[in-house]
Amino acid sequence: MAGNYQLRLLCDRLEPGAQFEIGQARNRILYVARGSARVDGREQGLDTAWFTAGALCCQAGPDGAELWRWELCAGAGDGATGALISAPITTLEPGEGWLMRCDSVALPPEGCAYRHTHQGPGIRCLLEGGIRVETGGKAADYGPGEAWFEDGVTPVFAQAAAAAPMRFIRVMILPRALKGERSIRYVDDADRDKPKRQTYRIYIDEFVEL
Repeated sequence: MAGNYQLRLLCDRLEPGAQFEIGQARNRILYVARGSARVDGREQGLDTAWFTAGALCCQAGPDGAELWRWELCAGAGDGATGALISAPITTLEPGEGWLMRCDSVALPPEGCAYRHTHQGPGIRCLLEGGIRVETGGKAADYGPGEAWFEDGVTPVFAQAAAAAPMRFIRVMILPRALKGERSIRYVDDADRDKPKRQTYRIYIDEFVEL
């Protein structure tokens, strides 16, 4: 059942040249939020992402690194207490399999994303600017480095703060049929044809084995 899977986000801050290894195989996406790193023998610069379903070996570059690490695991998983955020996947069944997508969403100052849902759950982490997220009858403001979970089913309205452009990085778990396709669905008919101010960049769109 889908409820046996968790998606979690961890943040690894490394001094110049520092390294770490994770021996356990798991579907993971690593995003370089600051500095650079050598990941599984490959150089990864700022604002790049890496997917692996196996063990992981990382070494920070000469200026250190801040790495955001999303993991898909069965149950609570080991080390979940160190996660910035962890949530069960309850709104998407495995069916014929999932894909794991990492992308970024950007909005200009005061730009908004009209009320919408997605075809799968995910965890977002704000990279720059500020954002207010309204969902489930509640509203919350987020700043850089802060993360939140969306289940994909509950409608969300989001608006960037006025001071600066906003961009967040997200990882979603989606049906395989959506590889290369957008996952967003607008709730209100009147919003579907309105000009949209958000822009996207896909880093990773990989099938995962469960």
